[in-house]
Amino acid sequence: MIEANNRIALSLSAGTLILLALLAGCRVGPAYHAPAPPAVTAPDYKESTVNFKDADGWKVASPKDATIRGKWWEIFQEPELNALEEQLNINNQNLKEYFQNYMEARSLVAEARSQYWPTITVNPSWSRSRTSSNQHSSSSSSNSSGSTSSLWTAPIEASWTPDFWQKIRNEVREAQYAAQVSAADLENEKLVEQASLAEYFFEIRGQDMLQQILNQTVAADQKSLDYTQSQYETGIGDYISVTEAKTTLESAKSSATNVGLLRAQYEHAIAVLLGKPPSDFSLSVKPMTYVPPPIPIGVPSQLIERRPDIAAAERTLAEANAKIGIGYGAFFPNVTISAEGGLESALFKHLFDWPSRIWSVGPSVSETVFDGHLYRAELHEYVAAYNSDVAAYRQTTLTAFQQVEDDLAATRIYSQQLLHQQQAVKNAQEYLSLEQARYETGVDPYVDVMTAQNTVLSAQQTLNTLQVDEMISAVELVQALGGGWDRSQLPTPEQTGAKTTNADYTIQR
Repeated sequence: MIEANNRIALSLSAGTLILLALLAGCRVGPAYHAPAPPAVTAPDYKESTVNFKDADGWKVASPKDATIRGKWWEIFQEPELNALEEQLNINNQNLKEYFQNYMEARSLVAEARSQYWPTITVNPSWSRSRTSSNQHSSSSSSNSSGSTSSLWTAPIEASWTPDFWQKIRNEVREAQYAAQVSAADLENEKLVEQASLAEYFFEIRGQDMLQQILNQTVAADQKSLDYTQSQYETGIGDYISVTEAKTTLESAKSSATNVGLLRAQYEHAIAVLLGKPPSDFSLSVKPMTYVPPPIPIGVPSQLIERRPDIAAAERTLAEANAKIGIGYGAFFPNVTISAEGGLESALFKHLFDWPSRIWSVGPSVSETVFDGHLYRAELHEYVAAYNSDVAAYRQTTLTAFQQVEDDLAATRIYSQQLLHQQQAVKNAQEYLSLEQARYETGVDPYVDVMTAQNTVLSAQQTLNTLQVDEMISAVELVQALGGGWDRSQLPTPEQTGAKTTNADYTIQR
């Protein structure tokens, strides 16, 4: 009889496995296809060819379809900046935060995949009990009343929910795509931090140059004051010229002092980017000006593959699509197969005897009969979220094209403006020289010299600002192009679920 029961159980198990194999091929939910981004019809960026095609100034790199690779900041050929960028990639706390977010997302992939497997538990126990002596009636036997007994058990329980409707697979896909989003977010944050460092670096060098300009202005104004003072003391000049010279000198000193504020703030910002307290970091003073190099911009059709934020937006779509599949799976019944086996005996010495074995096996099916249309509402929610993400993806792509065009225009227009401003500085210096000569010969009052000095200083300050703005726009152009990143560097869904070790999740102190 026992053997017959065993054969029946084996037959049922075989039938269950066959049924699982047949149902495993069922798929619910829509297959994912990346939506088409906004159509790119132009072979080139508008601002790279239409404006200033034959003019002097900044040019894009040739060939036009070349792209930046790897460490993009090296294109500026500034060793000090290169060293700072390397420190940032190691010590920046924001990057560490985003990296741990990615590692967390990978853990969620492993959590989702664990549902493929059965859950097995063991629950060995021992109990000793005594029954009541007063539980029998007058007509019943009292032989078993008031008895004491022991029970040893060593059960093993297994429970498995087959993925009939690919609900688990969709949950795994969702987790994998979410991990890809996190990886793309990490790369985007890295690009933002690297670009910020480069911008702060060139801002500091611009402040150093401005400091030099103002220091030279203070020295020139001091000479003018000394001259007007001596003229007044010899009776040739008047006192009003002395007061005007003093006013000009003090104004120049005030401006020269104020330069230190922005420089200090940029220096503090770089320290934080490098993961250091501002008190532990300083950047030496080097008055320098830069000319942005030709930047390889590629062609518009390449931009979608080069921007990590676009990759994140597209992977968010894939994640939302997997969630729709989960929503469809909720309409189908859940099937759970449970099995229990083990040993049970009143005496420990007989616990491992063959007659002490116990077992049971059987499936269970649960289905929600009525939920007030909850599952339907959730499915509609997931579809609406997906459609919203489609619009967000396309908007992200449009914004990327806008940023490239904006930065191309800015870099080229600043380079053109600089040519005119450089000439304006030369003219202002010539004007000052002529005006000083007229003042020294008594033709013009000193107030005209002061006006010429202010003209030179204003022209020099404008030139310095334009030079910094041109470099900042070049950095922003590289950032808008995605730096040296491309989509091939994004981990695949399988890579996000690759096995990790405990060493990857060491608690930071």
